Amino acid sequence: MSSAIARLDLPAQTPASTSGKARDMLETSQRNLGFVPNMYANMANSPGLLQTYLLGYELFRNEGGFSPVEQEVVFLAISRYNGCTYCTAAHSMIADKMSGVPADVLAALREGKPLADARLQALATFSTIMVDSRGTPTPEQLAAFKAAGYSDRHALEIVLAIAVKTLSNYTNHVFHTQTDAAFQSYAWQPQA
Repeated sequence: MSSAIARLDLPAQTPASTSGKARDMLETSQRNLGFVPNMYANMANSPGLLQTYLLGYELFRNEGGFSPVEQEVVFLAISRYNGCTYCTAAHSMIADKMSGVPADVLAALREGKPLADARLQALATFSTIMVDSRGTPTPEQLAAFKAAGYSDRHALEIVLAIAVKTLSNYTNHVFHTQTDAAFQSYAWQPQA
């Protein structure tokens, strides 16, 4: 069995190369971020993919019940588990520059090491368990997550985060998405 990952042969889109919803979403990105992330340019080949990603991402951020630090713990745990170099770099930058994730927490997440903060460790562990088990944690694993102060609703919001990261991580895998300059100082590679 080959270990090489297939590469899609679709061109990265720009506001000028696309139309309709795809153009609108890329123009909004350009306005709000100052650039169109390479991931969005690739996702725009399927406007439904990009729209679903953006909506899910916004809902998780705004209505998921997690603090900005906790949001990054979830996103980084999932992206690292999935081996997504692009999302791990992007969320590392967001964690550091925007979400206030402590440097030691960010370093541990990137390296797959235990977090000193027991509550954040429980969150990272449960997020990974949910991906690894395909949403079938044991009663003991759910109880440990809840014992750390999280709720059943939080577990459900992790399902949303997994959906969002599955869209982005898998898209980045099949496009071999190059890390944008904005995230380059946070470049990450899975450890062998």
